[in-house]
Amino acid sequence: MLIASFAVASLSAQENMLSISLEEAQEIALQHNKELENVRQDVNIAIEQYKQARGQGLPQIDGTVDYMTNFNYEAAFSFGGGAGDAPQIDYTLLDAGDLEILKLLQGSGEPATTSIKLTDQSNAQIQLSQLIFGGQYWVGLQTAKIAQDLARKNVVLTELDVKENVANTYQLILASEEIMQVLLDNIDNLKAIQQHTQNMYEAGLAEQTDVDQISISVSQLENQHKSMDRNIRLSYNMLRYQMGVNFDQQIELTSSMDQILDELIATNSLTQEFNLNNNVSFQLIETQLDLQEKMVDMEKWAYAPTLVGFYSYTKKIKTSGFDISPNNAAGLNLNIPIFSSGIRKANLSKAKIELDKVERSRDMVEEQLLLQNNQLRTDFTNAFENYQTQRDNVTVAKRVLESMQHKYRQGLISSLDLTQTNTSFLEAESNYLNAAIELMQAHLKLKKLYNQL
Repeated sequence: MLIASFAVASLSAQENMLSISLEEAQEIALQHNKELENVRQDVNIAIEQYKQARGQGLPQIDGTVDYMTNFNYEAAFSFGGGAGDAPQIDYTLLDAGDLEILKLLQGSGEPATTSIKLTDQSNAQIQLSQLIFGGQYWVGLQTAKIAQDLARKNVVLTELDVKENVANTYQLILASEEIMQVLLDNIDNLKAIQQHTQNMYEAGLAEQTDVDQISISVSQLENQHKSMDRNIRLSYNMLRYQMGVNFDQQIELTSSMDQILDELIATNSLTQEFNLNNNVSFQLIETQLDLQEKMVDMEKWAYAPTLVGFYSYTKKIKTSGFDISPNNAAGLNLNIPIFSSGIRKANLSKAKIELDKVERSRDMVEEQLLLQNNQLRTDFTNAFENYQTQRDNVTVAKRVLESMQHKYRQGLISSLDLTQTNTSFLEAESNYLNAAIELMQAHLKLKKLYNQL
């Protein structure tokens, strides 16, 4: 991880120059790009959602503490007299207070009325529940796993986008700086010719219009140079944003456009075969298809019963004078779906329709990717041929310009002829650099399609 340590050291000291190659710029962007960081956080969210789904099927323990007052309410009870009316009583179940009350009632021989004061109550309860059977739970767990895979593939797709954007901006800066250098060289040459023309005019060998024509050409080139310089500064800011570094960080590009083009030509993408399964977009739609299939299964399991077991223990902190609730309780809860007025059927039908849409989208993505492969290979071939033509054209235009400059110094051609030739040379240079940019962009798109960025 030499690149990573180098990048961290450079980022920590903004006053230092950050010298980076194209590969290093992409690596820094993969570590610090804010959009990519958010997408990676989606993976962490998917992991937590899986844990959440898994936890619903694991033991659940809940504790409660309650307090209730009856405002000292007295409950009255009437008991009938006579031996024939006496109920059968299990005396082993009565405490001392109950036995005393019973003796008083039995001793009177007459129907009697007694009361029990309901005092305040307080209980502490702990309950354990466990899902024993639930089809939707298991399908939901599988769905959560697929969601994790979907989030990870989205990270890979975003990484490809980030690397492509960084490469495009990096290469645009290189091409723009090439144009800047051409303009500077051309300005220097024209200024030398301008001085030569001025000397000839002062000697009476040239006209004022010749001097003016050359001066206007120099002024136009200087304006183009200033405009290009501003555009380059904007491109550097864009590169900083894509890399996730501060806008005051100084950057120096160490890769050259010739180096990138030489490597591009050496590793011609047209020699590679397109493998659909390696494409991240196709992998994404395949994962979405798996996810939707699980959604259909989940709606099917909505017709199945759910079985839950539970156990609870209640500690009676404070009881009233009349309390017959037990301390321990356990049981099973079987939830059987019977009738939902068509809700479950509608949900299942909707899930099947969504599955049909995803299947059709998968076929569309496959066809689009195959078509895109053919289109990008054609674009690359056209861009490569145009690049070769424009490169040769620059060589010819440069020779013509040098010849016309020599002829102008000898007085064989006018200043208008020279400025027109100079304009043609600059146009040839511009066409060449635009062709180089198109070639590099076509190459990047192919590599992204093949998942090889």
